[in-house]
Amino acid sequence: MINKVSRNEVRKARHERVRAKVVGTAEAPRLNVFRSNKNIFAQIIDDAKGETLVSASSIDKELKLANGGNVEAASKVGELLAKRAKKAKITKVTFDRGGYLYHGRVKALAEAARENGLEF
Repeated sequence: MINKVSRNEVRKARHERVRAKVVGTAEAPRLNVFRSNKNIFAQIIDDAKGETLVSASSIDKELKLANGGNVEAASKVGELLAKRAKKAKITKVTFDRGGYLYHGRVKALAEAARENGLEF
């Protein structure tokens, strides 16, 4: 019998390949995206220190979203993340799509972050 590997396991393998090349530094920390069925999460991480500098998600009370698993929610999370990054004086980041395709919610989050001042 053939065992089918789950989509999430395949995504994790893709993410490991991406992480071998994408590293967040103090000058350009890593913008990481995690997408679940119901919500989307984003963090800006300094890999040299191993700490999260800024984070935002669709479950933040500040956003008051009814549905966190759609494109509109993802773009709002991108806006909020960019605003929080500006407060923390972060302008340049490297984008880590987390093994997901650059499409849909991941793309919406990235474009909203770019429009609100993050460079990548």
